[in-house]
Amino acid sequence: MENKDTSLYDYARIPLKHADIVEKLTLEEKASLCSGKDMWHFRGVERLGVPEVMVTDGPHGLRKQAEGQVVLNQSVNATCFPTAVTTACSWDEELLEEMGETLSEEAVCEGVRVVLGPGVNIKRDPLCGRNFEYFSEDPYLAGKMAAALVRGIQKNGTGACLKHYCANNQEYYRMSISAEVDDRTLREIYLAPFEIAVKEGGARTVMCAYNRLNGVYGSENPLTLNEILRGEWGFKGLTMTDWGATCDRVKGAAAGMDVEMPSSGGMNDKKLVKAVRDGELDERVLDVIADRVIDLALTSPKRKEGGYDVEAHDKIVRKVACGSAVLLKNDGMLPLDEEEKVLYIGHMTVKPRFQGAGSSFINAHKITSVADALGDRKLRFAYEPGYDLDGKIKQEKLFEQACELAAKYKKIVIMAGLPPKYEAEGFDRKHMRLPDEQNELIERVCAINPNVAVVLSGGGAMEMPWIDKVRAVLFTGLSGQASGAATVDLLYGYENPSGKLAETFPVKYADVPSSKYFPGKRYLTEYREGIYVGYRYYSTAGVPVLFPFGHGLSYTQFEYSDLALSASSVKEGDSVDVTFTVANTGKRDGAEVAQIYVSHPSTTTFQPAYELKGSIKVKLAAKESRRVTVTLPARAFQSWNTREGEWAADSGEYVVKVGSSSADIRLEKSISVTAARERKTSSAGGWYAHPSEQAVTDDDFAALLGRPLSKEKELPEKGSFTMDDCFNDMAGQSRLARLIIKASRGIICMQMHAPKDDPNCTMMHEVMITTPVRSLSYSSQGMFNERMAEGLLTMLNGHLFKGLWQIIKNIGKR
Repeated sequence: MENKDTSLYDYARIPLKHADIVEKLTLEEKASLCSGKDMWHFRGVERLGVPEVMVTDGPHGLRKQAEGQVVLNQSVNATCFPTAVTTACSWDEELLEEMGETLSEEAVCEGVRVVLGPGVNIKRDPLCGRNFEYFSEDPYLAGKMAAALVRGIQKNGTGACLKHYCANNQEYYRMSISAEVDDRTLREIYLAPFEIAVKEGGARTVMCAYNRLNGVYGSENPLTLNEILRGEWGFKGLTMTDWGATCDRVKGAAAGMDVEMPSSGGMNDKKLVKAVRDGELDERVLDVIADRVIDLALTSPKRKEGGYDVEAHDKIVRKVACGSAVLLKNDGMLPLDEEEKVLYIGHMTVKPRFQGAGSSFINAHKITSVADALGDRKLRFAYEPGYDLDGKIKQEKLFEQACELAAKYKKIVIMAGLPPKYEAEGFDRKHMRLPDEQNELIERVCAINPNVAVVLSGGGAMEMPWIDKVRAVLFTGLSGQASGAATVDLLYGYENPSGKLAETFPVKYADVPSSKYFPGKRYLTEYREGIYVGYRYYSTAGVPVLFPFGHGLSYTQFEYSDLALSASSVKEGDSVDVTFTVANTGKRDGAEVAQIYVSHPSTTTFQPAYELKGSIKVKLAAKESRRVTVTLPARAFQSWNTREGEWAADSGEYVVKVGSSSADIRLEKSISVTAARERKTSSAGGWYAHPSEQAVTDDDFAALLGRPLSKEKELPEKGSFTMDDCFNDMAGQSRLARLIIKASRGIICMQMHAPKDDPNCTMMHEVMITTPVRSLSYSSQGMFNERMAEGLLTMLNGHLFKGLWQIIKNIGKR
């Protein structure tokens, strides 16, 4: 069994750092520290000199709500950095640390002590609406990028928060759905990036996810919160719920959930006090939680007066964006000649897509479009919209105007990508395609003039039916407020592209291994593909892809040579140094991401064809070469043994592969590994031994889980609606629920002063109608207390006037 230090979650044995303060707290004060003061503060204890702690979203910029504001898009101005979909493609830990350090400088100036990020969830499926906030389909890369960002944020003492722990890989019913995941997949794919970020980043806080994991809510799961996070990984920081993720507060506290966010208006504080007095909960649990809150308050930096250099931070955004963009294709068209006049087509030329929607939405200090940047550099260009993101102009007219101009220019750049309404927190993408008008525009322009480069913005993989007709494709992701400047830098060769894809771009969505099971049923989503996520599936099943994981071109060329391993044979538990030479053989300075993959021997344990286990970004001048070394830890040769409950290596010949991408291996060498002992292995086989495009059978998935499949619940019937049900669940039988759903959309958009198709409005509406009534009550800070929520349920269950009276008589009560 995996070693656990039980002293890290045995509350009686956990030492208190601030025992002198904790012993002066009343029971009620201890309980109050277990929940937020309001939406964005942890409570303090003024009489004992413990300050409040302000927390804010998000992973790529501060979304600090203006005083008195609660509406999503009304926050103070801040720097909007590139999102994780972009920064992960840098594969550059130093760059991520620099970005984190810059972000934390803004946090200190705004009095923010904890930044709620980064998001470390795996990109299980390209349709997840929040993928733009997550790093990768690969746990090693996601963990390394997250750890680097955390180190940067925390250099000045500001706390970072790893989220959303764990298996939160979709927006569909995220508040209550159960992710059904086998132990090996959970350990190797979904927990691994959090483990790396905790151990190598040292994050001070961790946020639990809304969803259930194998039936247990993330806010009350002792396995993930206590046994694994603390007992195995040694985490000593503070855990918090996502906003409104509390279910049973007493059970959650005992399981390792420290702080409930936001404030429940004292509702759950009273439950904790009662549980202690009734002997249901040891008061020592509250002592430890209070101590962790106090420690965070007393050791995080105070607000720094004087502000920060807005222009300097904008330059960091530009630097990060340049170092992260991926040149997917280049048939000699790029870089462009700065003396030549170029035609730019696409509304995104003047209206850039540079961030996602939802809780991470930033009111940027400034926004630089491609048109702005071209003008700043005094480059000659013409512009034609080609399509209208706002849908106010007839599309055929835009096509005709674009095609007429296309015949008059030698080279054309089409600015395309996913519109904001296609992806956001709160809802998932409906497909993997660009808008039809963009695809048609590209096809029609290419038919007139083949010298076309496409720049793609968006939060994830996209289908490209026109890929053979264009000469170049540059993927910029969502690259922050300086996206336009960075794009121009790259198109004209002022900067050399060096990004590599952090996720596979499939040919079509049907090729995705999870596509048959995503987003799942109402109450269950089954991770039937197991460990075969992303390239692990495509490479093993032999499924062709559009662009492979790790792919990215440059304006120069790189060669690899002279691979050497520190040993030809090792024992389980040993690390291995991988040394090789990378040479820039071209005429431009550039940077190459060298990737190290490991193939396991053929044993009874099923394995992917290969897995990423190391990487290094090597920056080289033209004609320069360098010998580099990457150390593979013992874990690189191990997988999770579900029968033994530990990480284990199989004896045999492993192959270490070094390449420019997962599909472009340049060097390889074998190494023999001897297992520490013989171990029992899982009996799972079938599809997992030979993954294919066929669906996983019930029997194969049950064998993988090691238990019978969970059964999908029936939707609740009117008369039996409970606090765990949401308005969407009730709408089929309740006219009142349908009325609430319809009216709430307009109210939300009115509050946000935004049109009904605004993605932030859509996000807030989806959250409201799919959130359990319980969570709506707990998130209301006491304004919609439990008795009022019960009254609303009474109304929804058919007793209109009885429920209405129950609401009225409990207004304002705590």
